[in-house]
Amino acid sequence: MGIIEAARNFARSETEQYGTPILVHLEISEKKAIELAEQLGADKKIVQVGTNLMDVKLGQAIKENKREHHIEMSAEATRDFLNNFELSDKERQKIINCVEAHHGTVPFKSREAEICANADCYRFIHPKGFFAFLLLLGKRGGSFAECLARAEEKMEEKHNTLSLDICKKELEHYYIALKQFIKDARSF
Repeated sequence: MGIIEAARNFARSETEQYGTPILVHLEISEKKAIELAEQLGADKKIVQVGTNLMDVKLGQAIKENKREHHIEMSAEATRDFLNNFELSDKERQKIINCVEAHHGTVPFKSREAEICANADCYRFIHPKGFFAFLLLLGKRGGSFAECLARAEEKMEEKHNTLSLDICKKELEHYYIALKQFIKDARSF
């Protein structure tokens, strides 16, 4: 089994065990990362592995009430995962940086890391990802107002993470529309 398929299987096994990240979010970010890598001349293998592993320990972190540590947990799991594959040090570092930098709080050391962070934004700003997240939040419990507030908070975080002009341009009209829908939902 190749590294991309293995990363995809690892991510999906974590989703099966913990319920998050949801499959539609994994699919959105991987699809967008491939598209961006092709457009920007980046390494598709790196972004595919990176998008599948960037939140690989999110579900476990949530279950253990350590959500704020999910990046560190995912990076550590990624390091262990990568030991099973023959990769150059440069490839390893790029993949690890994809995980560590996907919230935009750690500097991008490669174009691939920037692509992963921007592809992650589609999970929360593109309508498909936004509504899937609302559905997930509803399943976790909480009031409608609480779920809407969390979805908006995540959308804002990701809007602030966007760094690639191509992604900003593509997502801005969705962001504006979703902000209006949220405002309208609150006022009804």
